[in-house]
Amino acid sequence: MEGDVMDKVEATATVCDFDPDSGSIPATKVEITVSCRNLLDRDTFSKSDPCKFSSFINFGRTEVIDNTLNPDFVRKYILDYFFEEKQNLRFDVYDIDSKSPDLAKHDFLGQVYCTLGEIVGSPASRLEKPLGGIPGKKCGTIILSAEELGNCRDYATMQFSANKLDKKDFFGKSDPFMVFYRSNEDGTFTICHKTEVVKNTLNPVWQPFSIPVRGLCNGDYDRTIKVEVYDWDRDGSHDFIGEFTTRYKDLCRGLNQINVYEIHFTVAIDFTASNGNPSQSTSLHYMNPYQMNAYAMALKAVGEIIQDYDSDKMFPALGFGAKLPPDGRVSHEFPLNGNVENPFCNGMEGILEAYHQSLKTVQLYGPTNFSPVVNHVARYAAAVQDGSQYFVLLIITDGVISDMAQTKEAIVNAAKLPMSIIIVGVGQAEFDAMVELDGDDIRISSRGKLAERDIVQFVPFRDYMDRTGNHVLSMARLAKDVLAEIPEQLISSMKSRGIKPNAVPPVHSPGEQLQTNLV
Repeated sequence: MEGDVMDKVEATATVCDFDPDSGSIPATKVEITVSCRNLLDRDTFSKSDPCKFSSFINFGRTEVIDNTLNPDFVRKYILDYFFEEKQNLRFDVYDIDSKSPDLAKHDFLGQVYCTLGEIVGSPASRLEKPLGGIPGKKCGTIILSAEELGNCRDYATMQFSANKLDKKDFFGKSDPFMVFYRSNEDGTFTICHKTEVVKNTLNPVWQPFSIPVRGLCNGDYDRTIKVEVYDWDRDGSHDFIGEFTTRYKDLCRGLNQINVYEIHFTVAIDFTASNGNPSQSTSLHYMNPYQMNAYAMALKAVGEIIQDYDSDKMFPALGFGAKLPPDGRVSHEFPLNGNVENPFCNGMEGILEAYHQSLKTVQLYGPTNFSPVVNHVARYAAAVQDGSQYFVLLIITDGVISDMAQTKEAIVNAAKLPMSIIIVGVGQAEFDAMVELDGDDIRISSRGKLAERDIVQFVPFRDYMDRTGNHVLSMARLAKDVLAEIPEQLISSMKSRGIKPNAVPPVHSPGEQLQTNLV
């Protein structure tokens, strides 16, 4: 064992002076969830491995949880609750040190007595009591939560996978597992399932599992379900990777192409002279052979997330504010690959390659006009308004916008269309105009007309850089903040045009399988 505290913990539960089989009064089924906090540490070289056990008439044991003093047990106790009767319970907690079923061979960590009515009658049906049973020792606390079970008898069989999870282990990848929680009326969450650990991968595929629907959401298909993903560590100090929320109603759809929205991603890069000469190290477009410049870093961080939602991975990439060969005309809407008829690049690598090639062939000039590229994407979005496609424009720029009035008008018009605009500001300029376009505080308007939706998200790239300005502190945080508003913007676009998701199919039977991809 690693660490400096204890091993495996198990809890047991017991009903005393009550036989559920003898009740003649109609009973309510309640589910009891058990957690403990600050348990005694009885192991020398690791944390305790707690297990909970209910005694008197023994009605079950929890699972054993390795190396923790603060277990949240997944296994539940389901009891018949009779309001008119006093139903005495006792919960014993043990540190499990071997496979022996004999509890006398394991370390006793504490016990508590209560009644089922005491749990049900507590605020939010959540009872917290100190564990006792070991003289002179503080044994920690037990938390008992009760919820009346609905009549739903359905089971769901699900399978989850994930792509490009964060790397948490120094010498390897991650060892991810998932934890599912159902929401409670008081805003708290109750654990209801854990997956197995998939070792050494950032793209795990977990085994299918079946779970009672009432355990997942108590039969309420609109109830919030929270899912957390962790990197497993032997000492129990699992690293948090991320989380998301969903509903059973959404999970029921499974992998259904009807409910997949194709996202079209377009890049527009600022080639104005204020960026500096690309051959000099002071330029934001400087082509350092050993590291990416700010434009390339921003493009890679955002693009690698967005590209997963575009099936063909072919992206139009545009530049603006440069003089083009051979005649030196200024363009605010030119293809980075030089092909006016086909401006598409193959993936992020294709865009980066075209960007570097353009720096060798065009002359940085000006001014900084956004409206041409906004209108370029808007023309495509206007042609597809059946809800099957959504368009995202990424503008990477260094400076003050020159065509503010025209850009506002273009954005107000685009707000009616299925599209979003992401603006990443690079360099040390003031970006007051970009903040205004973002519209978080005041919705932008043009010619007295307000934008129907907020479709612009702006972030200054410098907020994510280290002090040297050469490295991004967290590519993942940058991408998350940049893309944070896209889901809501997509939903608001669909709602504004009366487009609804496909109807929820019937609940899957145990023989059927749902599969969900986390991206």
